[in-house]
Amino acid sequence: MTDGPATASAHPDTTTRPEAQARPDTDPTGRLGFRGGVIEVSRAVLQVLPAWVVARVVVTVALAVARGGVGTLRPGNPAAFQRVHEGLLSWDAGWYQAIALHGYAAAGQQSVRFFPLYPLLGRALGQVPGTGVAAALVVVANLSALVAMAGLWLLVRHDSGDLGLARRSVWLLALAPPAYSLVLAYSDATLLLCSVVTFLGARTGRWWWAAAAGLAAGLDRPVGVLLVLPLALEVWNRRHDATPGSATARVAALAGPVVGAGAYLAWVGHRFGDTWLPFTVQQQNGHRGQFAVPVTAMWRDLVDAAHGHHLGSALHVPWVLACLALVVVCWKRLPGSYTAFTVVVLAVALSSTNLDSFERYALGAFPFVVAASIHTASRRVEVVVLVTSGLAMAGYAVLSFLGVVVP
Repeated sequence: MTDGPATASAHPDTTTRPEAQARPDTDPTGRLGFRGGVIEVSRAVLQVLPAWVVARVVVTVALAVARGGVGTLRPGNPAAFQRVHEGLLSWDAGWYQAIALHGYAAAGQQSVRFFPLYPLLGRALGQVPGTGVAAALVVVANLSALVAMAGLWLLVRHDSGDLGLARRSVWLLALAPPAYSLVLAYSDATLLLCSVVTFLGARTGRWWWAAAAGLAAGLDRPVGVLLVLPLALEVWNRRHDATPGSATARVAALAGPVVGAGAYLAWVGHRFGDTWLPFTVQQQNGHRGQFAVPVTAMWRDLVDAAHGHHLGSALHVPWVLACLALVVVCWKRLPGSYTAFTVVVLAVALSSTNLDSFERYALGAFPFVVAASIHTASRRVEVVVLVTSGLAMAGYAVLSFLGVVVP
């Protein structure tokens, strides 16, 4: 395993890249000051805005198609009619809306499997006159996706020095088949933002930013705690440049995801009398199901498909195989912390008897799209991949709005 960037560099972990030294408003180490940082983020947002807009147009068209065709495609199916009516607030988005509006007690114990950061943000924004919680949740998710894409552009540019790879990674993230979930009122976009900022903070030596983003990730989704592993690798790889002043920040970064998740679990234990209730509920039938050895569910789906049963579940298997292949690409071409993150996210996603939503969980491991984008340097290949991926995203979105595919 290497810790070098996708494009070779003599010092892959340095934060004083030549382009940083040439910019105004930097400190003596070459890091951007506050004003320069704001300018850089603004520029990154402008860079990724076209991809963000195109993805939302695709999902909006998919919703229109689903609403226009539900009577023909799913006649006599009340659940399908309800989902197309709910639109961006369908499936689990309804739980987030209930939590934001009424709290966990009113929403019931089933709701505790959804961590609190995202519904709290929706509730706070929903206090703005004329907004409402439903619209606020959609806004939070989509703004999170926009800033996450900008952060990914900055991160890939920093680690590789390859603007083309940064651009391709953003476009593939926007149009990946499961990326329609980043348009829904789901917490995934917020987690993606937290994960990217955590990596960006650690890779550029801004450990307090990594600590804050890691804390937020732990409060947003239970898998946010998985950021501890790549953070530990980054701390270890940079142990020689540690200073007394940075040691505290590094420890805080390592503790952030655990503290975030632990705070919510402690509250659940106090309020409901069972600290592990979110995981107990999630393991019930109809949700993630019981813990299983990774790939057990994939093997069962293959066996069922071979006997003509549960053919829809077998559709997850190609995506699992693709992710396994991309782990190898990460290992060969990207920093070690990227590989560690993909491995642990993939292991958790596969450690269930139910592979529903696997693609959405895998998308949370953003290094997958960076690894895939390494092989789209040819303009022709890039166009074919993005068009195919965008069409697949539209198809998945239509099936999701019709209640056929679980986001």
